Amino acid sequence: MFNSLAEKLETAFKNIKGQGRITELNIANTVKDIRRALVDADVNYKIAKEFTEKVKEEALGAKVLTAVNPGQQMIKIVQDELTSLMGGTESDFNITGNPAVILIAGLQGSGKTTFSGKLANYLKTKKGKSPLLVAADIYRPAAIDQLKVLGSQINVDVYSEPDNKDAVAIAQNAIREAKSKNKNVVIIDTAGRLAVDEAMMNEVANIKAALNPTEILFVVDSMTGQDAVNTAAAFNERLDFSGVVLTKLDGDTRGGAALSIKYTVQKPIKFASNGEKMDALDVFYPERMAQRILGMGDIVSLVERAQEQFDEKEAAKLEKKIRKNQFDFEDFRTQLQQIKKMGNLKDLMGMIPGVGKQIKDIDIKDDAFKGIEAMINSMTPEERHNPDLINPSRKNRIAKGSGKDLNELNQFLKQFEQMKGMMKMMNKMPMGRMPGFGKK
Repeated sequence: MFNSLAEKLETAFKNIKGQGRITELNIANTVKDIRRALVDADVNYKIAKEFTEKVKEEALGAKVLTAVNPGQQMIKIVQDELTSLMGGTESDFNITGNPAVILIAGLQGSGKTTFSGKLANYLKTKKGKSPLLVAADIYRPAAIDQLKVLGSQINVDVYSEPDNKDAVAIAQNAIREAKSKNKNVVIIDTAGRLAVDEAMMNEVANIKAALNPTEILFVVDSMTGQDAVNTAAAFNERLDFSGVVLTKLDGDTRGGAALSIKYTVQKPIKFASNGEKMDALDVFYPERMAQRILGMGDIVSLVERAQEQFDEKEAAKLEKKIRKNQFDFEDFRTQLQQIKKMGNLKDLMGMIPGVGKQIKDIDIKDDAFKGIEAMINSMTPEERHNPDLINPSRKNRIAKGSGKDLNELNQFLKQFEQMKGMMKMMNKMPMGRMPGFGKK
């Protein structure tokens, strides 16, 4: 996510690192490089220029902090300005009403339909809502089919009228359907085009006028950069939407859309979406995104994802086993499965401060644990619960059963023993002070 921009900003900060203090002379090249990095990321030149002028003004006016070197001060100033550029704080999402009506708009291919499914899943699992998805794209039959597939995956009803060519009537009928079935949120997936045209704009505007939606979300393909910002401006002029959704953030994103769109249309970014999985949707936090762009990671989001998978009873049982040095392969497999539920592995590792740039060129697949799980699954229940049973003949059987060679199995067993050794050291810590355990 924004790897190219992050690298160029890091290079820009090198001009000032090692300097005794910030001066107009040593800041000039840094500011110029930051501006160039933003323009290369497809940020409008006017926005990039205004941004760097603010950075320069803040830097030259900053009090000299003896405990902080100029490079660190500069990074903090840029972080604050990036946060401000992207909206400052997270934006509220209004789901009041009976039902609340959410209108989804955007160009074809921007990811509207997938986002609609993700949003329904988010509202159902995290907000306790009972959503209804509405297929209001009357031109593309595949969009109706796609929404039905997504609805079945997340167990959410989808309302459609394949033979009706009146999108406004479909939406109105869907509201009646929602009320009759006690659905408290209606998400309307509208038609898109390859480019902005009058027919599409009129149709979405008519749905808005007929339903008076609680939220109107404009979905942006973040890989299209400045073009996405221009399209957002055109949509906003007609729809006056309430917020923006950035999709495809897991792609080769330069960052122009994320950094420019709030400034251009003065509407907040409300959600960020990456990947195809239905749980791959995050509330957009400008400060956290700024930290990730600057290579600081996003430890808060990582902890939040971990907490979503946290089971207090299981954690207490696991703590007891660790204290008795009884952590086994069954426990290890359970922990792997919980990590997998947290989302894309590379994205998760990118949230750890300092790790993002180290793994930018490494292809970390979601099935990275597949080989380890295969080795554990090839063990008997007795071997999983008592690793000391695994002798040379058992190793040969496990390796053969998992499709791995003996060296890979031995390496895994050695790493597991090392991990158990670390846990044994943690046994000496007082109760309640073990990382990740005890009282909060």
